[in-house]
Amino acid sequence: MTDWLTPEEWRAVALSLRVSFWAVLVSLPLGVLVAYALARWDFWGKQVLNGLVHLPLILPPVVTGYLLLLTFGRKGWVGSYLDQWFGLVFAFRWTGAALAAGVMAFPLMVRAIRLAIEAVDPKLEQAAGTLGAPRPFVFLTVTLPMILPGILAGVILAFAKAMGEFGATITFVSNIPGQTQTLPSAIYAVLQVPGGETQAARLVLVAVAIAMAALLLSEWVSRAVARRISGA
Repeated sequence: MTDWLTPEEWRAVALSLRVSFWAVLVSLPLGVLVAYALARWDFWGKQVLNGLVHLPLILPPVVTGYLLLLTFGRKGWVGSYLDQWFGLVFAFRWTGAALAAGVMAFPLMVRAIRLAIEAVDPKLEQAAGTLGAPRPFVFLTVTLPMILPGILAGVILAFAKAMGEFGATITFVSNIPGQTQTLPSAIYAVLQVPGGETQAARLVLVAVAIAMAALLLSEWVSRAVARRISGA
């Protein structure tokens, strides 16, 4: 099996898994907070926040990547401070690929979690609140167990999206073999070489297998959400 792909191709697959894992892990707490705010709170600018969350879905990925480069590049208004004070660099690093993948996958995560929260009867939370429980405690003991399948579904969808991210990633961190070359970037690279169709086909099969596994798992989790909410 190890001979099926070259070491460089395996590095691209491993990097994609690494990037997707960290993209989802780091964005998950913020995703839960934003989903809860959109589902339960009424505040000025709510629709603006909702629009900003979903903006990566409608913007061309290259535009998102360019905005990330302007913001988190070494000379960006955020990236320059991160580099100067913390030595943290995103542009043309695998960490930048994780950031780009996380930004592109964030809307899918938030939407799945928000739907799960909206399906929970607010009266259950209100009942716990009337007993004197603080809001964070109510969320941890009442809301979180009920929305956990929805969170898992959002995580899986975000992971699958991050695995397939290409446009924003290649714009922000380029396509450096062994450093920033993810699976989609590797497929693009071999297709630029005459006779690279066979090599690309192998990588495509790996990408399809991972994506299908994630989608099937997401479907199973979604059904578990429905059964749990209905009490079946």
